[in-house]
Amino acid sequence: MIFRWFFSRTVRLAVALCRHVQRLTQAQRDQISEQAAVKMTEAIASVRQSVASRSDKKTLRRQMAELDQAAAEWLKPFPHPSIRENVEVILVAVAVAVSIHTFFLKPFKIPTGSMQPTLYGIVAESLRDRPEFIFPTGLKKLCDFWINGYSYYHIVAKTDGMLESRELPRMILPFLYQQRLKVGETWYTIWSPWDRLLEETGVQPGHLYRQGEDIIKARVFAGDHLFVDRITYNFRRPERGEIIVFKTEGIKSPFTGLPAMPQDQFYIKRMVAMGGERVQLGNDRHLMINGSRLDQTTPRFENVYSFNPRQPARENHYSGHVNDWIAARDGKPGLAPLFPDENTTVTLRSNHYMVMGDNTMNSLDSRSWGDFPRTNVIGKYFFVYWPISMRFGLAAR
Repeated sequence: MIFRWFFSRTVRLAVALCRHVQRLTQAQRDQISEQAAVKMTEAIASVRQSVASRSDKKTLRRQMAELDQAAAEWLKPFPHPSIRENVEVILVAVAVAVSIHTFFLKPFKIPTGSMQPTLYGIVAESLRDRPEFIFPTGLKKLCDFWINGYSYYHIVAKTDGMLESRELPRMILPFLYQQRLKVGETWYTIWSPWDRLLEETGVQPGHLYRQGEDIIKARVFAGDHLFVDRITYNFRRPERGEIIVFKTEGIKSPFTGLPAMPQDQFYIKRMVAMGGERVQLGNDRHLMINGSRLDQTTPRFENVYSFNPRQPARENHYSGHVNDWIAARDGKPGLAPLFPDENTTVTLRSNHYMVMGDNTMNSLDSRSWGDFPRTNVIGKYFFVYWPISMRFGLAAR
């Protein structure tokens, strides 16, 4: 039977027809007569008997035609069958998509630069001081977006004036914000995937914009879009050095007891320590876990600790992990208040994790707000699916 199903298209059609007609018969059991129910049961059994007894294709097709005729005679047609079928297909597709999203792979967008240069967040490059730069158009512009993830924004002052007013960004669709600003007497509208476009592109409130002058001239990188693996951690715990995604709900400042960040977001960082471990952050920009120093030979930290110790820590470069003494020396005081110096030891609570961003000079992480519960973990980094860059695929470590 199984082999016939695989190698005979007629058998497959017969089995599918029996299932379909039986489902319709069961659905209409309280609407059709007992005679109709008996006729349909007999017709279905006849086809199934032919399949089981290995009848020839001609006989099987004849009985399938009889079953189809009996269904047309005894069963009531559903109203608007094409609409019903399309709705069923859509519902099944939605159910499959939701199941994949919930249990297998969750799409995620890197919102900030805290994991650079491993994974890139949204980055804006102001081009106001580059009058020679010409924006791409047509097919080149489309390719630049769909392949490289770049979009361009250009607003030119229509009249003389200063920035008089600006509205807060409004999310119109996922990853699409609308924001309006008023320069002089004229309102301008910006459509952007980022709610910080004005702050990052050099719009100056006290600057007098002359007619024809660029208010915004910028190129924006959309940030890495990736899939989060939601399966693996159902079978094992996260391992040190893995890049994990977690929800911010319930994470509070150990100094004030207030929420340390918005409570409805998802963050992505590198897990560096787990429950019960003692953590120190040395002046050499290396972590100490239970007295053991992590370095470039530690699995998954090969890039993080690949920096030149003779160079100061820099943003958007691998520079290890800095404590607050090092951060203050390099112009970033208050970056790591839980680790004021290399002698400070922080012990994690049971079933809690500590995470840090690879962009150590520009990352709000556990150096500021401590550990968080294991139940906050959503999954682990899996695959960058867009844009097509050197980080595409499984390249990130």
